[in-house]
Amino acid sequence: MSSPTTRERIVDAALRLLDEGGVDAMSTRAVGAAAGVQAPTIYRLFEDKQGLLDAVTERRFAEYVEQKTTREHAEDPVEDLRRGWDLHVGFGLANPAAYVAIYGTPRPGGPSPAVQRSTEILLGMLRRIAAAGRLRVDEHTAAQLVHAAGLGVTLVLISTPAAERDPRFADVAREAAIAAVTTDPPADVPGAPLPAAARTLRAALPAVDVLSPGEKVLMGEWLDRIGPPGD
Repeated sequence: MSSPTTRERIVDAALRLLDEGGVDAMSTRAVGAAAGVQAPTIYRLFEDKQGLLDAVTERRFAEYVEQKTTREHAEDPVEDLRRGWDLHVGFGLANPAAYVAIYGTPRPGGPSPAVQRSTEILLGMLRRIAAAGRLRVDEHTAAQLVHAAGLGVTLVLISTPAAERDPRFADVAREAAIAAVTTDPPADVPGAPLPAAARTLRAALPAVDVLSPGEKVLMGEWLDRIGPPGD
């Protein structure tokens, strides 16, 4: 086995400090001492503490992303969203310091790479629901609502002593969020409500290759009028 690179040693040391004491414990001086390097080396490899924090949280987040992207999808896309929620909350409770570092504090310059990847995964789940004709609102509105609900629930649980946590809390919140953005399965009858059908077609539109880009834009506008986000 090859020896870890200097970058890997620094990330390993920073991750240990993060787990033990949170972001405040991950000072450049402490990381340098734990990794056996000088501060200029850290700045050369990561530019600043935010760059180091991004690298550390990406390392911890990678396992969670792999679970979400390699697991077998449920046949029911809504059930798949439910399982994704449970994975998200489980990751936060298993890695509270990393979770708070990723989601709990404002980050200059926009979302971290980890958050962007998580958002892409969530949008993919919601796109499957839309394609099945079961999304009550547009994909981006649904993603914001589900993300906000999952984030709030996880942070509340992290801040609550384990012995005092209500085991039903996350499940109740999950079902409320899912009910807010999805509909019941369509009845086994020909046809479907027009707005739901329009949203289904809208979700599939990017994959249609028989229309020109301009025609897709026009079709998208028509479908948005038939099946508006709040319908």
